[in-house]
Amino acid sequence: MTINKIILTLDDAKKIAVGAEAEAYRNGWPVVIVIVDDGGHLLYLQRLDNAQFGSINVAIEKARAAIAFRRPTKIWEENIAEGRMRYLNLPGTLPIEGGLPITVSNQFVGAIGVSGVRSFQDAQIAQAGIDAWVA
Repeated sequence: MTINKIILTLDDAKKIAVGAEAEAYRNGWPVVIVIVDDGGHLLYLQRLDNAQFGSINVAIEKARAAIAFRRPTKIWEENIAEGRMRYLNLPGTLPIEGGLPITVSNQFVGAIGVSGVRSFQDAQIAQAGIDAWVA
């Protein structure tokens, strides 16, 4: 059986980042945008003007958590909010919305993480990036 693995390229990451950046600028949100490949390795990092430097590592970890577990980081935020505190000790997770896996033809090819504003706004920016790339 032959499996054709789809790879997220640097060009793809740049296109995703352009869409995310446009959403951030449209709303006046200073954020950090990170895109990782399917192994959680950094492909692209962009810190918009006036974004706090603390958001750099948060955005990286959101992206890594999203691809490591193949789900949005919002899942863990919701579990914690519902009182499932055991998720706080799950290695590699970050219970803060704003990390989304990137899929193509049902294959997980990478993830985007955004940090700098409220977590639901980070997720809005991340989704805009993915949507811009898919369009």
